[in-house]
Amino acid sequence: MLTDKIDELLKEVSALSAKNAEDVEQLRLKYLSKKGEINAIIADFRNVAKEEKRELGIKINELKKAATDKINALREQVETTETASESLDLTRTAYPVDLGTRHPLTLVRNEIIDIFQRMGFTLYNGPEVDDDKHVFTMLNFAADHPARDMQDTFFISQNPNDVTKNVLLRSHTSGDEAHYMETHEPPIRVLCPGRVYRNEAISARAHCFFHQVEGLYVDKGVSFTDLKQVLLTFAREMFGADTKIRLRPSFFPFTEPSAEMDISCSICGGKGCNFCKHTGWVEILGCGMVDPHDLAACNIDPEVYTGYAFGMGVERIANLKYGVNDLRLFSENDTRFLEEFQSAY
Repeated sequence: MLTDKIDELLKEVSALSAKNAEDVEQLRLKYLSKKGEINAIIADFRNVAKEEKRELGIKINELKKAATDKINALREQVETTETASESLDLTRTAYPVDLGTRHPLTLVRNEIIDIFQRMGFTLYNGPEVDDDKHVFTMLNFAADHPARDMQDTFFISQNPNDVTKNVLLRSHTSGDEAHYMETHEPPIRVLCPGRVYRNEAISARAHCFFHQVEGLYVDKGVSFTDLKQVLLTFAREMFGADTKIRLRPSFFPFTEPSAEMDISCSICGGKGCNFCKHTGWVEILGCGMVDPHDLAACNIDPEVYTGYAFGMGVERIANLKYGVNDLRLFSENDTRFLEEFQSAY
């Protein structure tokens, strides 16, 4: 009887075992190949009476599934055993391992931090997702300032009743200084590095995110002369002892007076070249004396304390230091570009 044959094969299949991959293949051929046991039963199935076909068809499908599952399980078991039994040849030559380097922006950021830490600045890392109050309001930005526009800043949520509660990706690390002044009393000497975001079209000269390092010093009797000397020391440490600086009047909402700082071109030595547009000078940062409004907003008495602040783009410094002329290279993860900085590490 065909039913008895199916029951007999089911018992055989459930008791199958194999020692290696060759045994598994022999079992597959015996039961599942075109000339195997199960296909022979299927051939005999054509001669079964019509009223018996439904029940026998179900049993044949069960047999085929049981054989397939059992043989697959044996194959997996054998492969696992063979893999585990492979011995490790300790005399074999090691695979070549390519050692990476620190990213050029990390190199420059660390160098900037090291210079200012040696001048007494401590590090503070603020939130990348911040509120309007710390990023704009406490820093004296006017209510209609362009930076508060969706075309300039990435807003996450906006509060129509209170703009200070708007949530955004910080557009500068100056907001970190507001956070720090809120929770610390003078004297304050802090450095705030971090990633910032602005709604810019991505090109060789601009990106929607970049890195900044900003510094703040608040104490009694702090003057613009103190700021100039600190920045001169930084410029000479970063770009060489012969580096000169100049300060040009500028405007920032959170400093007064404000200035842009240029350094003498390190390529032509100040004589004029294509890099410095034949001026002999290259702009690297903005700075100024902290506006009394900012101090008062952070509960620091502007009649007693004064301070200075400065901020620079890490990419800008890296461009000057390594001659990188396309900002996009810093974030493309191209190992060919990154390998060029192995000697700088």
